[in-house]
Amino acid sequence: MEILGATAVLLVICVLFLLLNTIQVTRRQGKGKLPPGPIPIPFLGNFLQLKGKEIFKSLIELSKKYGPVYTIHLGMEPVVVLCSCDIVKEALNENGDEFGARGYMPLLDKISQGGHGVVGSNGERWKQLRRFSLMTLRNFGMGKRSIEERIQEEAHFLTKEFKNTKGKPVDPTFYFSKAVSNVICSIVFGDRFEYEDTEYLRLLNLINQTFRGFSSIWGQLYNIFPKVMGKLPGPHNTIFKNVDGLQEFILKRIKMHQETLDPSSPRDFIDCFLIKMQQEKDVPQTEFHMVGAVNTTFDLFGAGTETVSTTLRYGLLILLKHPDIEERIHKEIDSVIGRNRAPCIEDRSRMPYTDAVIHEIQRFIDIIPMGLPHKLTCNVKFQGYCIPKGTTVYPMLSSVLHDPKQFKYPDLFNPGHFIDENGKFCKNDGFMPFSSGKRICAGEGLARMELFLFISTILQKFTLRSPVDTEDLDLTPELSGFGNVPHPYKLCLIPR
Repeated sequence: MEILGATAVLLVICVLFLLLNTIQVTRRQGKGKLPPGPIPIPFLGNFLQLKGKEIFKSLIELSKKYGPVYTIHLGMEPVVVLCSCDIVKEALNENGDEFGARGYMPLLDKISQGGHGVVGSNGERWKQLRRFSLMTLRNFGMGKRSIEERIQEEAHFLTKEFKNTKGKPVDPTFYFSKAVSNVICSIVFGDRFEYEDTEYLRLLNLINQTFRGFSSIWGQLYNIFPKVMGKLPGPHNTIFKNVDGLQEFILKRIKMHQETLDPSSPRDFIDCFLIKMQQEKDVPQTEFHMVGAVNTTFDLFGAGTETVSTTLRYGLLILLKHPDIEERIHKEIDSVIGRNRAPCIEDRSRMPYTDAVIHEIQRFIDIIPMGLPHKLTCNVKFQGYCIPKGTTVYPMLSSVLHDPKQFKYPDLFNPGHFIDENGKFCKNDGFMPFSSGKRICAGEGLARMELFLFISTILQKFTLRSPVDTEDLDLTPELSGFGNVPHPYKLCLIPR
């Protein structure tokens, strides 16, 4: 009887808590402090209304009921969700200062050691680190001919590797990781790695597994219930072990650089950071210290590797599925570049179809569907709502990339989305895979250069063939959380 009595008391408390919570949320939303949205339940928030494997699709679906600006509770955290191209552009571009801070994302917060580095930081720290990083990357060739030559060199090494497969089926995952990562490694570490380097392969595997972990159901659960998941065993803990392994490697490289540093002749990004550390060693609140060095290098190394290599991997899967599109690219390459010289970035303006295909690949695969969270820097009146300072905001990039007002066939792969009636390449306001505004991806220029040069070089040299029937190729993501990850597949690269 005592047990039954205690159970009854607990049930009454839960019901009262639910009622109070409902009344509070209703009052808060009724006063216009937050946009309307589904009523949360204690602790779980709106978790039960989300599909664990495709949270971003659940969030877009809810916008059909509550409108393009609404509030949802991820666990105990109220989050404002922005859906549609017009709404996201208004927030990030027209109100960039107000929406310009990095929002709370527990996984990101933990691996950045409380908001260090470029991606997870805010305020003066973010301004200083981003400004320094962009300036240093430009000094080492970003956006210049020198970085183009590095990509061309790496594309040459990649095609040699593909040629050695002799047309046999291969999983392209780490072929692309090795090539893409070497481009950013040459800037950050001052060296490229040999493709057979076991330490390099270990690092690439750690990056790949970290991205998969972020995109898994376990990664999503950690982001929604960090206090609970942080105390539980499970695959989510592997994410942190992988990040620890990457950061240990970076710290080791930084210490090696310290031993051979010549302040008058910096060799790479790490050298420049160390010189800045020396210059500001007596500045009490400096952002240039060892924690900042490790996390900023980690951001550049990780982000500069996985997103582009995954896009390439996904892109070739799409081309396997659409051999007619591949054939049109072959014809354009033969016409503009030929077979004897390496593709260069100047060719892009004369290859509208290839450029359109690459844009459509990025749009279609929707690699970071929810975007990274933003946070309001002050109280903001937006779309008729007064959203309080500090509110986390998710600009749903997927809703932009699949906005039917911007793209005639949003759910189909169609390069025509970026081709006008005269066959010329045309821009589209809905093309936002790198986000937009003040927090736009710092490596956008490098990524776009890599995608064009790698894809055009591969298709100049090879014809793609699938060892299985193309009808059996699945273009839907294997994992769909923080990022969209394609299903594993194999392809044959047949020399042209």
